[in-house]
Amino acid sequence: MSTSITAPDALGIAEVAATTGLSQDTLRWYEKEGLVPPVARDHAGRRRYDEATLRIIQLIVRLRRTGMPLAEIRSFGEMYLEGAASHSRRMALLTEHRTRVLEQLDQLRGDLAAVEDKIGHYAHLVDAGLDCDECLITDPTILTQQRSTT
Repeated sequence: MSTSITAPDALGIAEVAATTGLSQDTLRWYEKEGLVPPVARDHAGRRRYDEATLRIIQLIVRLRRTGMPLAEIRSFGEMYLEGAASHSRRMALLTEHRTRVLEQLDQLRGDLAAVEDKIGHYAHLVDAGLDCDECLITDPTILTQQRSTT
């Protein structure tokens, strides 16, 4: 059950949505699904997010963006509620995730290099007035179109 809060610097759900880029529905779902600890409420029952909860939500956004499955995020949230007793397990979970992220980065770097090579290849063809078989283009309409898009 969530608690009542009086902290003047606590944020409402609309402010947290704007800060994190998540929808209000997503924030409610994160709480319902246990991805974040129960959010405190004001006297009128409105959610009030303290700084610690906001940091957790921002971490969840980053973990999702880097591909962590919701089941692992849920486990992380459960461990968070256990406090210091779960530090080593949280570290292990994040270490495994970091390994996957680094593998993704390596793959993305390779993919980006391939895209850059293709851009360079087409830049060479356009600059030299060549077609895809590296034969000289003699049609002035094609040459004009190529030069106008670079």
